[in-house]
This record gives sequence, C-alpha cells and structure tokens, in this order.
Amino acid sequence: MRTMAPWGGHLRREMERLFDRFVEPVGEPFEMLGGEWVPRLDVSETKDAMIVKAEMPGVEAKDIGVTLTGDLLTLKGDRQKATEEKEETYHRMERTPGTRLRGVSLPMAVDAGKVTATFKNGVLVVTLPKTPATKGAQIPVKEK
Repeated sequence: MRTMAPWGGHLRREMERLFDRFVEPVGEPFEMLGGEWVPRLDVSETKDAMIVKAEMPGVEAKDIGVTLTGDLLTLKGDRQKATEEKEETYHRMERTPGTRLRGVSLPMAVDAGKVTATFKNGVLVVTLPKTPATKGAQIPVKEK
C-alpha cells in the first residue's frame, strides 16, 4: 500500500514545511539576532561613501544615537512605551518598548569628521564619506 501513497515520507514533510512557511508571522522591522532585538539595515557603497540605512519604527529622532569608533558604527534607538490614560487589556503585544542596538563593521576607512545622519519616516540614513586614500587615485600612464 505504501507504493500507492505518492505524498508519503520525505515529500510529504517537505510540502508541510513549505505550507508552514506561508503562515509564519512575518516579524517586525526589529529582527532577533543572538537573543537581542536589533534594527534591520542595508549597507551600500557609492564611489564616495558608505551608506547605512536602518529601520527604526516607533523611535523618535531625539532617541537615536550614532557613534563611530574606528571601523565600528553603532546605532542605538530607544522606543518609548506609549502612555495612555485609559486602562487596556492587551491580547497581543509585539511592539515592545526598549533600547535597540546594532553594530556595523565597516569594510574601509571613513572620514569620521564628515559623517552625517538623517531620520525620516522611521528610517535612519547614515552617510560615511570615504577617506581620500580609500577612494583611490587614477594614475596616468605616460609614454616614453
């Protein structure tokens, strides 16, 4: 009878795993890394700078800290608990208050004195200009 059950065994487990992934909760923009909640981020590079974009929903600009120590960029956001006058009974609470921290190791030297950070619509953008040495130089070749 086993030969007549094409969905048995390994194939069945794989199909169940696939369907389970469709109903998994999609997580919030703070991801679990090493037991700590941290903001999700993108790190990109242009000709002149490194760009770090971090999602920090529910955090106000005044509650964000950006530090650069050597090649380590540290982003910190503190999401405050909303204080409301009325009593509420929560059935689910996923937007937890607290401090979010994320360190990013930069692959090259940047000019710390020219780093800028902006915050809009819950996204922190840190622009880290490269040092002149990191940008490199075009060396002309002369014919003799």
